[in-house]
Amino acid sequence: MGGRRAESGFDVEAVYAPEDVADGLPDRLGAPGEFPYTRGVHPGMYTERPWTMRQYAGFGTAAESNRRYRQLIENGATGLSVAFDLPTQMGLDSDEPIAAGEVGKVGVAIDSLEDMRTLFDDIPVDAVSTSMTINAPAAVLLLLYQLAAAESGVSGDQLTGTVQNDVLKEYIARGTYIYPPAESLRLTSDIFAYCAAELPRFNTISISGYHMAEAGANPAQEIAFTLANGLEYVRAALRAGLAVDDFAPRLSFFFVARTTLLEEVAKFRAARRMWARLMRDEFGARNPKSQMLRFHTQTAGVQLTAQQPEVNLIRVTAQALAAIFGGTQSLHTNSYDEALALPSEKASRLAVRTQQVLANETDLTATVDPFAGSYAVEAMTDEVERVAQELIDAVEERGGAVAAIEQGFQKTEIEQTAYQTAQEIDSGERVVVGVNKFRLDTEEPYEPLRTDPELQRAQAERLAKLRVSRSAGEVSDALDAVRRAAQRSGSDHNVLYPLRTALAAGATVGEVCHALRDVWGSYVPRDTL
Repeated sequence: MGGRRAESGFDVEAVYAPEDVADGLPDRLGAPGEFPYTRGVHPGMYTERPWTMRQYAGFGTAAESNRRYRQLIENGATGLSVAFDLPTQMGLDSDEPIAAGEVGKVGVAIDSLEDMRTLFDDIPVDAVSTSMTINAPAAVLLLLYQLAAAESGVSGDQLTGTVQNDVLKEYIARGTYIYPPAESLRLTSDIFAYCAAELPRFNTISISGYHMAEAGANPAQEIAFTLANGLEYVRAALRAGLAVDDFAPRLSFFFVARTTLLEEVAKFRAARRMWARLMRDEFGARNPKSQMLRFHTQTAGVQLTAQQPEVNLIRVTAQALAAIFGGTQSLHTNSYDEALALPSEKASRLAVRTQQVLANETDLTATVDPFAGSYAVEAMTDEVERVAQELIDAVEERGGAVAAIEQGFQKTEIEQTAYQTAQEIDSGERVVVGVNKFRLDTEEPYEPLRTDPELQRAQAERLAKLRVSRSAGEVSDALDAVRRAAQRSGSDHNVLYPLRTALAAGATVGEVCHALRDVWGSYVPRDTL
């Protein structure tokens, strides 16, 4: 008899027994670190070392964000995750009229190499893993990071981290795209090739389900559409002439962790074995690292509430447990006040402390894959995989991820799920503590962290000084070289090399992105035509 309905749509049984697990348990589970990696990508997992404790931060100016990064490192963060403001995410400079009101609001404003130098001033980039949440202009920000590191004496082969670089999910869930899908995939393939030669330890993409989940996707939709995008990126790289085992070991993924702990554990385990089989059976990957689904997790921002915000500490802890039990490689824990404003210093510190307590005061690092063999989790893993595979098949039937995006398939599926969830919350069928049950008559006052309203003016002044001090002719020639590379394709015309030259000469983020727009155009969704 069903206990209740899972987020992914199957019935959760009140009691599970051996017959509820497909094909039995022992023979197919395998060991941690062995194909199909259901139990984890490393034999020792957290018994050898804990997950990377990465905190997502960035706001205002590069100098302000730099101070926050230093605080996070002092508080024990072992990795940084950079949040960029909307103009930067859209490849726009801070002084462009369309950027008005958004500079530094949801992340840090980065306009040039000067800003990137400031952002990582006195931070040991050869010892700290850096993740950059940037997609359409991912190549530009990655190159700025490399150039700034080189100025401090750190070579490309010493840098570790991840550039998100997952533009396909922008067409599905977020909307911060710039170029049409085909050109975006060209840029992604160029990043793969460039990093193989110049930044061999850097993860070239973080294929993201997190933002789809924030838009309303359930767990099965999250991994299905994410893996389908992954297939599209692999195919694009193969079309560009890259060998699968040359780039696939640097692919990584980014998922959400919700409060539905058991289903989330099942989701992570299912995703690992699905990706392993896809890479081996469809693409012939032979390097075990090409078959491993390595992923970063962020706790679910969409589940945080502005009402009784301290309760978010409990939600985040439950979500973090789901990620750790599911075998994540790195984790960001949200701050309890994020539903209200930019996180305060105290809230950010508590978010790091949450991970530190779980790593040091519990026995989570004492054994690998503690849920293995659980009738409930194994059966739910099978069910999540079944539902996700049906969705992947539906995407493939429509011609693959890009074709399905152009038909609006993934977006429609997610929107329907989001609407259903909203109805359940409104009716009280789905309880949200402090929102539709266990409410307070009055909420305690909260003073949010605010950005300086003069920020855009200050950024514009810095840009004006930069444009006066640089060689206008050198920048103009470099931007022309970017346009020529964009007009061509093939391994001899990787656009990242002229991009790097232009940025080193003092070209801005907006200028190099506009140079690519001149050739590739801008994407306009079908439903807005």
